[in-house]
Amino acid sequence: MKRLLRILIPPKEWLVPVIILLGAITGLTLYAMIESKAVSYLSDDPKTCANCHVMTPQYTTWQNSSHREWATCNDCHVPQDNFFKKYLFKAKDGLYHASVFTTRGEPEVIRMKEAGVEVVQSNCIRCHEDQVTDAALTATVEDHKELRTTRKCWECHQEVPHGSVHSLSSVKYYGKIPEEHQETVPDWLAKYLKESDNKKDNKDE
Repeated sequence: MKRLLRILIPPKEWLVPVIILLGAITGLTLYAMIESKAVSYLSDDPKTCANCHVMTPQYTTWQNSSHREWATCNDCHVPQDNFFKKYLFKAKDGLYHASVFTTRGEPEVIRMKEAGVEVVQSNCIRCHEDQVTDAALTATVEDHKELRTTRKCWECHQEVPHGSVHSLSSVKYYGKIPEEHQETVPDWLAKYLKESDNKKDNKDE
């Protein structure tokens, strides 16, 4: 134990810098967690998906779909097999999303990765198995369930739940989600656009 403490505790001349460094790292970590509303991602509340302004269309289309009454974002996009698999997937996916959004590397059109596709398909079948398969045919027809569940559900059901029918172009956005999530333009971009407009107006004069 003493040997371990000797390794962990820095020499006296390094003690103050190490304490300052650890304090700075702790402070920045807490600030990042508060600013990103990290704790909210442990819940199943769909509003947390709107913490990132790029997810606004997905949140709005879901909220105006029939799925709103029955399923949250996590019900479809996170594995429901067991507790550990669910939160491991959320952590892995969350870290990926955070890194992409922080570096502003998100694509203009957001598409699911292969792992996400498998999870959503699995959850579609989990909820709608009775409509997709027939118990009598499962017992008599070889590979009935596999044949009925291999094709991706959204190949036919393209408008469920994030489609053009209830998209931002046809659904009024403001008032649909809490005010704190309504600001979709980051401050730096709003400032840039304002300066651009002012320059353009000055040039026209």
